Amino acid sequence: MDGRALSKYNRISPFKARQVADLIRGQRVDIALQTLALTAKKSSPMFMKTVQSAFANARNKAEGAQLALDESSYIISEVRVDEGPTMKRIRPRAQGRAFRILKRSAHIQVTVSPV
Repeated sequence: MDGRALSKYNRISPFKARQVADLIRGQRVDIALQTLALTAKKSSPMFMKTVQSAFANARNKAEGAQLALDESSYIISEVRVDEGPTMKRIRPRAQGRAFRILKRSAHIQVTVSPV
């Protein structure tokens, strides 16, 4: 049974989040969680929480179908990082000008499936 989890409005640029997504795509869930625990990026805890949620959703579905599976029997089949809404802020600059700051956000979607 596939499990899916979606984490929305994460305050990180999608480009930076995709760097971590590339590390865990296609790995077993237990290996991916270990990789995320040792990765020193801002988005690592966001991905860890989403992967754990997707695995819990898959395990709940499997219990309903009388299947007992652990973390090593699931792989991360899909990781998507989409762009969320961008907050626009203004920073004062020299001679009365204004400079726009874009504070980007990301939506993270993880799908796990049995091996």
